[in-house]
Amino acid sequence: MAVKIIKTVREMHCAADRIRQAGLRIGLVPTMGYLHKGHLSLVRQALKVTDRIVVSIFVNPLQFGPTEDLAAYPRNLDRDLKLLDQHGVHLAYLPDQKEIYPGDFATSVRVAKLTERLCGASRPGHFEGVTTIVTKLFAAVKPHVAVFGQKDAQQTIVIQRMVRDLNLDVEIQMAPTVREADGLAMSSRNAYLSAEERREAPALYRALMVGQKMIGRGERRAQRVIEAMRDVIEPQRSAEIDYIEAVDAKNLTPVAELKDSILLAVAVRFGNARLIDNALVHIK
Repeated sequence: MAVKIIKTVREMHCAADRIRQAGLRIGLVPTMGYLHKGHLSLVRQALKVTDRIVVSIFVNPLQFGPTEDLAAYPRNLDRDLKLLDQHGVHLAYLPDQKEIYPGDFATSVRVAKLTERLCGASRPGHFEGVTTIVTKLFAAVKPHVAVFGQKDAQQTIVIQRMVRDLNLDVEIQMAPTVREADGLAMSSRNAYLSAEERREAPALYRALMVGQKMIGRGERRAQRVIEAMRDVIEPQRSAEIDYIEAVDAKNLTPVAELKDSILLAVAVRFGNARLIDNALVHIK
């Protein structure tokens, strides 16, 4: 059966109510489209734990800064819908901007502290845009479970806190990062990379592997690990480092001594593409 397209909040409400009244569980995979294997892995995870899958496609203007790539963000809706159909998605929620943000829209959702670090420090307002749209998607789709990718670990941690703080009745799951054969995390923004930048971009993954190996061998000084990761990335000619950090995996605060659960996180600009990646490390 072909994926059903829904374009309005009212229609999405009605569809969600019918599914819930039938005693079925709804899974949501929020996306901005231009789907790749990473997105489809989220769909597969959602299919394991719910009965009806909704994939939303909405390029959210609120999470783009004034100098960022909203207009150039890659789009291919026909291809996206074919992929959703092939992978067993039941509903595609495709609201337009006026449906989501009418002219007199005046409300936002903000999570403090967690959004002020890592990507939040260099992209002011970004996470407020994320939490606002995700709240609106939860209200429209009424999911039991929503699945996000580990590549955007900070985003997932922020949403988990928002759900907890606002007592929202939805389970947030984080699926593992899906990578290319050379380790580069799959991302819609990889389409921006030139041939040379694409050759250099896997340095992010190599740096994370170096950091994990050092920790595995017993290194507990965060600065030593960060310096070793920087030594992997800096030689890349087109790389402009935004941050390389080791932070507590729960509250995202920088740590000097590595213990418990740590997030090694990197953000690097290659030409027009700002790429992020991370590794979760559990230290015994």
